[in-house]
Amino acid sequence: MARFAPGERVRVRDARPSGHLRTPTYVRGKTGVIERICGSFPNPEELAYGRDGQPARPLYRVRFAQNEVWPDDQGRGGDCVEVEIYEHWLEPLQGGKSEP
Repeated sequence: MARFAPGERVRVRDARPSGHLRTPTYVRGKTGVIERICGSFPNPEELAYGRDGQPARPLYRVRFAQNEVWPDDQGRGGDCVEVEIYEHWLEPLQGGKSEP
């Protein structure tokens, strides 16, 4: 069961554990909005070590305002970046639903 719903604001955990990680460094600690739930899949961080990746984890497409990810960006104001992130990397934010 997915913890987050489309339109919900989340923050990516700012963790730096060693090993195989699927969450890009450039979005860790950043705030975005759940764009969609992609389904549940075995955890690739566990699969990389030959484990079964169970239990399956919800995977989300998260939309970030481009200037949230790269504050010095000089692009258009409405530009965004979308990244697929597993639920265990996401934290809820106060303030409910919003668009970046």
